[in-house]
Amino acid sequence: MSTVTNRQADHAGTDIEAREGGRSHGPAPNEGMTYLSSIPRRVVTVYIPLLIFLFVLLFPFYWMAITTFKSNEELYNFHDFSPFWVVNATLANVEKLFFDTSYPVWLWNTMLVSTVATFLSLFCAVCAAYAIERLRFSGARVVGLAIFLAYLVPPSILFIPLATMVFSYGLFDTNWALILTYPTFLIPFCTWLLMGYFRSIPYELEECALIDGASRLQILVRIILPLSVPGLISAGIFAFTLSWNEFIYALTFISSSENKTVPVGVVTELVEGDVYHWGSLMAGALLGSLPVAILYSFFVEHYVSSMTGAVKE
Repeated sequence: MSTVTNRQADHAGTDIEAREGGRSHGPAPNEGMTYLSSIPRRVVTVYIPLLIFLFVLLFPFYWMAITTFKSNEELYNFHDFSPFWVVNATLANVEKLFFDTSYPVWLWNTMLVSTVATFLSLFCAVCAAYAIERLRFSGARVVGLAIFLAYLVPPSILFIPLATMVFSYGLFDTNWALILTYPTFLIPFCTWLLMGYFRSIPYELEECALIDGASRLQILVRIILPLSVPGLISAGIFAFTLSWNEFIYALTFISSSENKTVPVGVVTELVEGDVYHWGSLMAGALLGSLPVAILYSFFVEHYVSSMTGAVKE
């Protein structure tokens, strides 16, 4: 018995020494936290990639801004003026954009079409996503996949049959032509995004409401939608951005200058043959991108949280 006991003790001591040796030679628990403690490592792994990212992201806006306030002499005379900053700032390009073109009307048309198309798409997407994810009918997954695959169809293929329908219903050259065609590519992705968010809501909440006598509409309005506000904001931002920047449908279905949107109006009205009014073009592009940038800045936290929730699910 003593011999067996001694062997067990020796074996236990060997195991302890092996574990201690492994801990002594392994990485420290806080090594991941202290990796960026030195300045050279922070510069290489954090600051340099961040500066490159900011440069690539912000340089186009910087270029649009300086081009907006340059005179024609500065725009074309690189021998006497640097292309990377403004020497003699001028508001002539902004004045030409607002008073020689219908840019304020284009801005209003873009805002109206984007807002109405976004709300219409969100309404349809909420109904479709709730039906697919919460009603649990046969073939729901197939329907959800089919809706997402519809988003992958290029708009350049769809605008031909859509143009036939627009002409047939007498909607050509009106805002309704864009309001009713934009949801064809907004609804599929918004539905897919909301499906992932609705899936993360516990079914027990809905079952308790059904037991208490609530209808499906009451459950959707009073339980599902309040819990899905980040997802709705994310889908709304996505739909609004796509509607704001859309070009093919707006170019095809709108012909008169007073009904054009900003992406089409700036390109078609400020390019005369081979003459490009670069100052006014950049001013229109810069001012046209500000509403979307402001929208993102207000709702960026909800947007990120909703995308994270959808990915987790």
